[in-house]
Amino acid sequence: MSPRQKALFLPKKQGNFEIGFRSIPSPGVGQLLVKIQSAALNPTDYKSKDTGMFVTHYPAVLGRDIAGIVEEVGEGVDNFRKGDRVLAHGKFTNDFTAFQQYALTVASFTAKIPSSESFDSAATVPLGLDTALVGLYGNEFGAGITPPWTKSAGGHESKKPIVILGGSSSVGSYAIQLARLSGFYPIITTASPSNEDLVRDYGASHFFDRNLSGKQLQAAINKIADSPIRIVYDAISLPETQSVGWGLLANNGTLVLTLPASVKEDEGKERRVVQTFGNPHIPQNEKLCCSAWAVVERWLSEGTIQPNKYEVLPNGLEGIIGGLERMRLGQVSGTKLVAHPQETQ
Repeated sequence: MSPRQKALFLPKKQGNFEIGFRSIPSPGVGQLLVKIQSAALNPTDYKSKDTGMFVTHYPAVLGRDIAGIVEEVGEGVDNFRKGDRVLAHGKFTNDFTAFQQYALTVASFTAKIPSSESFDSAATVPLGLDTALVGLYGNEFGAGITPPWTKSAGGHESKKPIVILGGSSSVGSYAIQLARLSGFYPIITTASPSNEDLVRDYGASHFFDRNLSGKQLQAAINKIADSPIRIVYDAISLPETQSVGWGLLANNGTLVLTLPASVKEDEGKERRVVQTFGNPHIPQNEKLCCSAWAVVERWLSEGTIQPNKYEVLPNGLEGIIGGLERMRLGQVSGTKLVAHPQETQ
């Protein structure tokens, strides 16, 4: 193996991306070295470029969604072998990021890809799924409900309504599927009319056009839900969607956001606003995400969790640059963009 690899660098804060070379790292204890076949793009990637969010050192390599082939197995890892097809949730450190040809992964947040899934489909899972599950089940960064894959889950959420705003987004799609696993009903979501079939496939029982006004949406949803809505997951989290979610939320409810809150918690009603953070590598999320990653392969194999629809970008790592710009301009809907680092010229 060559000691060097191609990577997509952000050379400085708010700079322009460029292709360059960096060393291929070696796995430490509890780690794997993965040859990346597919890397998925996320909104946090272009926001990191535009604002410097999450980046502490430059030049930086971005990307969180990794799918590829295990090249080396670090000490203390006994459930993976060289040649395994895997997906993994990357870290904010250059050796562990997706926009390069080889990366390290943490074995606890890596899963084997079942034969039913491709590298491309698998790459759409990690960040979206972790953000959805921490938002629903996290105690610090979520609503704190009991995860459905634990023995104590029972049917706690059975027949309780949930609203997921932005159901065709990556996070929204996984939130719908996890809500179904948890037994919520009705599962009410919003999306563009062109994505209605998609969100229903994920498990939404009721669909509304995201272009409805806040008042129209609240009136329609309140007709469906015959019990108080105690969880609203706003996967879009713009001020206007937060306002709608807050208006739907019952006393003692939780509004889960993916961006900072623009609504204010109100005294007396005990309603909470929580901005989720789907990073499995931080102490607050480690235990929850470890338990979930232990069942990711089975979920994918059984079809319990469906990956996102995807579009493959041309030109390897270079294609990421245009893909992120399309995302920033709002030109991508209901689809995850995926790049093939090994195809970089």
